[in-house]
Amino acid sequence: MSSARGSSHARSAAVGIGLVGTKFMGRAHSIAWANAPKFFDLPMTVELACAAGRDAAATHEFGRRWGWRASTSRWRDLLKDPSVTLIDVASPNDTHALLSIAALESGRHVACEKPLARTLKEARAMRDAARLAARRGLRTFVWFNYRRAPAVALAHRLVRDGRIGRIFHIRAAYLQDWGGASTPLLWRFQSGKAGSGAHGDLNAHIIDMARFISGLEFRTVVGGVEETFIRERAFVDVEGSTQRASKSKRPRMGRSTVDDCLLFLARMSGGAVASFEATRLATGNKNRNCIEINGERGSVKFDFERMNELDYWDATRPAAVQGWTRIMCTDPAHPYAANYWPAAHLLGYEHGFISQAADIVRTLGGLEPEVPLPDFSDAYETQRVLEAAQRSARFGRSIPLSTVT
Repeated sequence: MSSARGSSHARSAAVGIGLVGTKFMGRAHSIAWANAPKFFDLPMTVELACAAGRDAAATHEFGRRWGWRASTSRWRDLLKDPSVTLIDVASPNDTHALLSIAALESGRHVACEKPLARTLKEARAMRDAARLAARRGLRTFVWFNYRRAPAVALAHRLVRDGRIGRIFHIRAAYLQDWGGASTPLLWRFQSGKAGSGAHGDLNAHIIDMARFISGLEFRTVVGGVEETFIRERAFVDVEGSTQRASKSKRPRMGRSTVDDCLLFLARMSGGAVASFEATRLATGNKNRNCIEINGERGSVKFDFERMNELDYWDATRPAAVQGWTRIMCTDPAHPYAANYWPAAHLLGYEHGFISQAADIVRTLGGLEPEVPLPDFSDAYETQRVLEAAQRSARFGRSIPLSTVT
């Protein structure tokens, strides 16, 4: 562990971050922790104390590049570092339960990537550990970052304030196209590491968004369809290049053991009905995370490929002037937007993480977040829906959420 031993003890007015994971999410989280204090007036300082990854040299370079004071190839070093007060779990899904529970038992707060875990059993253990840790004042957070898009947060407020009235329909889809046959056998295609495929990776986000915006909970998953279109993929080595067979130019192949897509229907509290679709093979859709909610007084719809915009229909207006209103959610009146740029100077993917990091620090400092933050108990409810949808797809029947505990 480089240079951490000489670090100062954590102060009550500081949150020291110990990051586990140095790839895609590790970069996003590093940007968030470094920039949250620059854009937001926070009650605590933020210290990028130590980053942990599997390869010592690569992790050292990651730490140098992204502003971490120290680095280590042994994640348990973070649990011994007095400057680390929060463990940020940005590593693959098979590590979430082990790291999060160990961090809580060591007396650290935890912020964990989604989905919460590979399985309902793991998620339940994490929820239970968080409940015990809460008695000692420890907090948990889950990186459902799309809640922090100003347009999504505004949709939440419009529904909360009764602007669309009783909800009839929720329809959500998360469509990507990067999972074709040429994509190698990454950990995301291995059930032992990922748990599920597009379902846990993408449906987790839109399930959380539906619950967050609507304020409704799932009552029954009525039916599901699951499919794996690409059943074999080329192995990759640790550097990420395709492995070649010893006597052939053809790559060595392995079996993909997760879903490529999963679709399901659901009934919600309050009588609403809902549909969800997650896929990595929707050709032409790069990151189309979208949701529409229809109510008796109006509707809202959001598409992350146009993340700064929210479409709103006000059915209480005179018929002659009813129509979809495009709201550019970059005005200081919109959630989070006042902390960034002038109106219509657009926000990007990273700003959702920055806003979430700021809300985490605000919460730890005794203040309220801009909009509600998901903790392990909240994310466990989303995990229950993931489990019910998977059971429905595999067993061919309705699954009441009351049977998924």
